[in-house]
Order: sequence, then structure tokens, then C-alpha cells
Amino acid sequence: MMHEMDPAGAPGLRPMRWWDVEVVVGIERDVFADTAWTAGQFWSELAQANRTYVVDEDGEGVAGYAGLMAVPPTADIQTIAVASRARGRGRGRALLEHLMSVAGEAGCSEILLEVRPDNARAMAMYEEAGFEVIARRASYYGPGADGLIMRRRGK
Repeated sequence: MMHEMDPAGAPGLRPMRWWDVEVVVGIERDVFADTAWTAGQFWSELAQANRTYVVDEDGEGVAGYAGLMAVPPTADIQTIAVASRARGRGRGRALLEHLMSVAGEAGCSEILLEVRPDNARAMAMYEEAGFEVIARRASYYGPGADGLIMRRRGK
């Protein structure tokens, strides 16, 4: 289910396309810095049949993006990012809700994701959506930068 752009500022979600990669990589570098994906990594993800990537557009262009790998019964959120200019408007939550819907439609009964323990804003969003921390991966984001694995079961 894609959401159309709403003049009141609601997210406008659509499938990510090859022409979005350059802008998405710019947001990626801003949001994730040292662990940012390259254009090649996004191209590789877009080529996979079991992946769903969307962008969220506002009046200024791409405001955020998200990706999901679905291999029933498990889906894995690959990424969610919102441009700094568009944060605090519910766009991250809309992207997350879309990915959860796609996972359900694909027949997945659980969704996993990794998040930095110091990303309080993202963790709060995930917890509010029903995700729980199930494990910690040492140095997942590089030396000394652990990752928390979170899971949401059911619909």
C-alpha cells in the first residue's frame, strides 16, 4: 500500500528507483556517517527480488527512505532514514508502518532490525511499534559500536 502525497504534509511513499540512489546516498551519509552504505550497496539491494525499498517525498524531494528484506516467516528491516530537514514530522514512523505492512503482506510473522543503543529516538519509535530488544551484537557498527537486535512478533 503506497500513500499519496497530502497537501497537509503527510508522507508520500513510492518505490525507490535507480534515479533516487544519489539523493538517498547523500541522506545516508548525513544520517549514518561512518557506517553509511555506498551507491553500490543500494544498487545491490534494489536488484534483490526479496527486498522492498521506498522513498518518502515531500515538497522538497526525497525526505526519507526505508528498506525491508522479507523471507517468510521473518522480515528484516534493512534501513530507515529521514533527512535532517524533515525530522520530527512522523516520517520515520510512516516508513516503519509501511515496512511492517509489507512484511505482513509477505506472510512474515516476525520482523527483526538492528539499531545503535545510543539512537534513543529510533529505539523509542521501535519500542512504541512493539519491538523488543532480544540481543546485543558486539561491534556490529564497527569497533566499540554495538548493535541491538530488536524483534516484533505478530501483526
